[in-house]
Amino acid sequence: MTRIIIIWVLILSFNVSFATINGGNTKIQQKQPDYQQSKAQIWKFDFGKGKVNEGFTSITDESLYSEKTGYGIIPFGDIKAFKQNGLEEATNDGLSSDAPFYFQLDVPEGRYKITLALGNSKEESAITVKAESRRLMLENIKINKGDIVIKTIVVDVRFPQINDTESIRLKSRELPYKNWDKSLNLEFNGKNPSVRSIQIEKADELPVIFLAGNSTVTDQDYEPWASWGQMFTRFLKPEIVVANFAESGETLKAFRGENRLKKILSVMKPGDYLFIEFAHNDQKPGSSHVEPFTSYQEELRYYMNEAKKKGGKTVFVTSTNRRKFDDEGKIVNTLEEYPDAMRQLAAKENIPLIDLNAMSKDFYEALGIEGSKNAFVHYPANTFPNQEEPLADNTHFNAYGAYELAKCVVQGILEQNLDLTKYVVNDFGKFNPSKPDTFKNFFWPDSPFAEIKKPDGN
Repeated sequence: MTRIIIIWVLILSFNVSFATINGGNTKIQQKQPDYQQSKAQIWKFDFGKGKVNEGFTSITDESLYSEKTGYGIIPFGDIKAFKQNGLEEATNDGLSSDAPFYFQLDVPEGRYKITLALGNSKEESAITVKAESRRLMLENIKINKGDIVIKTIVVDVRFPQINDTESIRLKSRELPYKNWDKSLNLEFNGKNPSVRSIQIEKADELPVIFLAGNSTVTDQDYEPWASWGQMFTRFLKPEIVVANFAESGETLKAFRGENRLKKILSVMKPGDYLFIEFAHNDQKPGSSHVEPFTSYQEELRYYMNEAKKKGGKTVFVTSTNRRKFDDEGKIVNTLEEYPDAMRQLAAKENIPLIDLNAMSKDFYEALGIEGSKNAFVHYPANTFPNQEEPLADNTHFNAYGAYELAKCVVQGILEQNLDLTKYVVNDFGKFNPSKPDTFKNFFWPDSPFAEIKKPDGN
């Protein structure tokens, strides 16, 4: 894989908001943009240097994001304009680059339907689109020279505020995350990423899948870390939104105590879903420890009942195994009785259960002791900037491992015959974790920021 890495501290220079910590609650403040927004909450942007279509805002290679305008591009290489005759003004020209670039727009909290016109008049493209903190939206979209491909994605943009007095208690490391910067962030990556136009409209009526979990679920902001929650979006139609509230190091108790569950419940609509995966950190000693068949089940039941009050539907997800093999090449259960406790509660309460614990075991064993390293953050020294020592993490996944585990979750939806099956993309087919995709064929264009410090949790 080609690696395009910018020293991670540059994130601070692109952060569009500033944070203050007051009484343990983080509040993120934002300057209002100076461009015009329609009452219908629709934004239209015409990329390139040609004539601008009526009702669109021009985006050229000089339209860099600023807090004053509230929109613009953030380039990591040269931005080039191109033009193609014979097409309408919104799509007859555009911008491309030989490196990833972002488009950033300050918007209110909510769900957004985004229509992208992609492709280049001068050369072919293979474009990967990620949103916010590296959520995979479109994967390696191949476009011939001169062709235009129209794609629609849906993205959740969230704020930590719950009401006038309450907020999620963000950890200090979360403050620069694009998930919390009060902007919509779109990353265009891959071979010759080229954009002709972007149209964005509020879509709060769409159903939502809320994710509650830890580092194995969260949107990991930096390479080379990844989790299944940020790959999950790739396999769903743009008719349902994924709102990933998981965070590294979380437990059922801490997730509640930091108001993350309260935030989810404050925006949940009848018919929305709550996926729950916890155990890795809950099993450890300390104030957040819970026992499998008593307090662990009690906490899960609390989440389930609170979602039910809002008209939400709960789905349990058993926790992914850690990468620990015995002498015979079989996975050792390090999660003790917690997966069984979740299975038992799901059966008793008639709650759908996706057995990611069992599927991850099959996945790792299919790869083998050495091959399974390709699914985790195992890299030799000097793979990333300032990485003087090898990385060897047997809990946290890289992009390949996260991608395959997301496919496990989608397969679980199909096997459970949930209402959500209608939202699975048509090209998914079936996935057998015992016969995973070949690692050498997996393509992932790295995002511009890397961090060698491992996420919280183990």
